[in-house]
Amino acid sequence: MSALVLTGAGVSVDDVAAVAREARKVEIGANVIGRLEKARKVLDQAAASGQQIYGLNTGLGANLRTSVEGDASAFQRQLLEGRSGAVGEALPVEAVRATMLARLTMLSAGGSGLSPAVFVALIEVLNAGVHPVMPSLGSIGAGDLVLMTAIARLLIGEGEADYQGRRMPAVKALMMARLGPIGLAPKDGLSLINASAVSAGGGALAVTDALSALAQQHQAGALTIEGFGANRTILDPRLHMARPAAGQQAAAKALHDLLARDEAPAPTTIQDPLSIRCMPSIHGALIEAIGQARRAVETELNAAADNPLVLSDDELVLSTGNFHTASLALAFETLSLAIAQCAAASAARFIQLTGPGRNGLPKYLSPVGGASAGLVPLQKTVTSILAAIRHKANPVMLDFLPVSEGVEDHATQTPLVVSKCADMIALWRRLIAFELMAAAQAVDMRQGLTPAPRTAAVQTAVRGLVPTLKEDRPLGIYAEALYAALTGGTWQALCRF
Repeated sequence: MSALVLTGAGVSVDDVAAVAREARKVEIGANVIGRLEKARKVLDQAAASGQQIYGLNTGLGANLRTSVEGDASAFQRQLLEGRSGAVGEALPVEAVRATMLARLTMLSAGGSGLSPAVFVALIEVLNAGVHPVMPSLGSIGAGDLVLMTAIARLLIGEGEADYQGRRMPAVKALMMARLGPIGLAPKDGLSLINASAVSAGGGALAVTDALSALAQQHQAGALTIEGFGANRTILDPRLHMARPAAGQQAAAKALHDLLARDEAPAPTTIQDPLSIRCMPSIHGALIEAIGQARRAVETELNAAADNPLVLSDDELVLSTGNFHTASLALAFETLSLAIAQCAAASAARFIQLTGPGRNGLPKYLSPVGGASAGLVPLQKTVTSILAAIRHKANPVMLDFLPVSEGVEDHATQTPLVVSKCADMIALWRRLIAFELMAAAQAVDMRQGLTPAPRTAAVQTAVRGLVPTLKEDRPLGIYAEALYAALTGGTWQALCRF
């Protein structure tokens, strides 16, 4: 895999996922160091002129009117120590790597005034696989600075790090990676932490996962149409041209392509339950929400969002609110609601498939009948998962209090919005696994059915992990195996078409 070259623009969520999960290397583009040097010169000149610059020669937050006297570099260490207040479970290594890359992409735009040597050092620790231990709780979304201190402290040899799967003092990890602690010039500490990189990095991973889960949901939905004997006229492109709602035509095409065959079987009904009949509308809304979230994340990744911001061409240093991520939080609240809608429809289809017997299917999808439970007990599990999704879909971006003596009286809770969305995606995949199980059983139960080539491939992939139910048996272990394949990346290899 070729290295990701940072140029100050053009970084995508796919790039973040590759660096975070596949250890893709990062390199510095030809013009980046010159851009950083120019911004640093403007910053130093402004400071030398006596301009008050937030976080360089003034305190932070409620202390913004307090001048910093003495060693400005020592103050950078002080502000890192004083803001290392994060607590809770440590973020996974892939989330930390995504955060580190997100901060690098933002810094490469050149608006922070960061010393070039610090930028290079951050790339070196990322490429070496030295990752700070980052507690997960402490950001309210007005910048992620309390969480970001872990990255800055790693660079100066403070705190703890994860290196080669072992947790150790940061200075030891640097030494083992043949690196060393660095010094910080004025404002370098603030430049490292005063950003929404946790939100942007985590958001990039969540968007990547949502896209993957959506493709799997299309497959599960198409297999349900096969097993249920649903009326496929719902996928006629003329219907979706007549009401071109957001994403609807794309969703209908994806489902249509999965079900494509020379001759479609006759439907068993005129029209089906809404969870089936309205699948293009439901999936289409999710397609639109994912696109919105992707645009919001990639805006952050490729933006100079620092405060204060160095405008090199104009030789100005100005205070900003560019760290504020209201649009990012709103995009992920919307995505969460769209996922909840899609998950609810998947759960409804599972209950339709495993119910008293519709469209010629046996009761509970049991091949033996009588007192056999078939798949119906799993309706409780599906309902419990959907309840957890519904709970996490509750918006949180309005849940904040004024802090720092009222200086910071508005926030977005973006890290919480993104993390709960990521949790929802994992739960949603569990429902997809259940729908795949039920739909595959329905296909097996529908005599004379020959699935379309692509849905047949999906059926074969399910059957590689979950044997056809012939008598009552424990089913949770099979649902777990299918979920693991959907989540761990092996599903795509199993499901070839």
